[in-house]
Amino acid sequence: MGFFDKLKEKLTKTRQAFVEKVEQIFTGRKIDEAALEDLEETLIMSDVGTKAASEIMSGLREKIKKGEATDVENVKELLKKEMINLLGSPVPLVISNSKPFVILAIGVNGVGKTTTIGKLASRFRSQGLSVLLAAGDTFRAAAIEQLEIWAKRADTQFVKHQQGSDPAAVAFDAIIAAKSRNIDVVIIDTAGRLHTKSNLMEELKKVKRSIQKAMPEAPQETLLVVDATTGQNALRQAEYFKEAVDVTGIALTKLDGTAKGGIIFAINRNLGIPVKLIGVGEGIEDLRDFVPEEFVEALFS
Repeated sequence: MGFFDKLKEKLTKTRQAFVEKVEQIFTGRKIDEAALEDLEETLIMSDVGTKAASEIMSGLREKIKKGEATDVENVKELLKKEMINLLGSPVPLVISNSKPFVILAIGVNGVGKTTTIGKLASRFRSQGLSVLLAAGDTFRAAAIEQLEIWAKRADTQFVKHQQGSDPAAVAFDAIIAAKSRNIDVVIIDTAGRLHTKSNLMEELKKVKRSIQKAMPEAPQETLLVVDATTGQNALRQAEYFKEAVDVTGIALTKLDGTAKGGIIFAINRNLGIPVKLIGVGEGIEDLRDFVPEEFVEALFS
C-alpha cells in the first residue's frame, strides 16, 4: 500500500466526521445561504475552528456567487481548493548545513514525543546522516530508557545524565559532544510538561538558553509534538508553548485514531506555525512530511 492509500485509510474517522456530513448537507438541497451556514457549522464542529472555517467559507461564497457551483460535487471541489489554499505550501523539516543541526522536541505528556524522535532519528540515519539523541527528560527514568532503546534501534549516539539531573546540562553536554564528534543532527528530548505550569515552562526556556550557550544559532528547529486526538485542546497547548519558546514547526501525531484531523486547519490559521510532520500509525514509515494538497485529497477521497 502506498502512503497516499494509507493516508486515505487512516483519515477515515475524520472523513466520516466531516466529508460525509458535507455530502448530506447538499444532497437534495439548493446551494443557498442556509446550506452554507450548515456547512460552516460542520467545519467548526470538525475542529477546523472558527477563524479557519470563516476564511474557507468566505472564499467558497465568492466562488458560488460567480456561479462556479452547480451541484454537490462542484461544492466539494471548490471546498477542497479553499482548504488547500488556507494550508498553503508544504514546509518540510529540512536539515541545513549548520552542523550540528539541533532539534528541540517539546510537548505535553502522552503525545508521542519519544516515538516521534525515534522515527525522525531513523529517517535521518537512512539518509546517511549521523545522529545524537539527548535524554533531556530527566524526571522519568522510563523516559531515559525509552529513548535509549530508540537510539539503539536507529543506530544513533546517545547522551544521558542520571534521573533527576538538570535537563539544561544534558542539552549543553549533548551539543558539545556532537561538535567534538562531528555529528550532523542532535535531537533533544524534554520532559512532557503541562502547558499551564509556569515553572515547567520556565525550565524549558532555561534548556533553550543552555543550548544557545553551547551553540548560539541553535536550536535550528523547535518541534512541538501535538496529539491530534485532543482537538481544540491541541490549539491551546500550542499557544502556551509558542509564548514560552519560538516554536518553528509542529508534528501532529495520532491522526489515524481520531475524527479531529480538522485541527490542522485551526493550528495553521490561528497560530501561523506550520505543521511539518504528521503521524498516521505505529511504523517508522508512518511519520511523514505534511503535504497539504495530499492531505486534503486523501480526506475527500
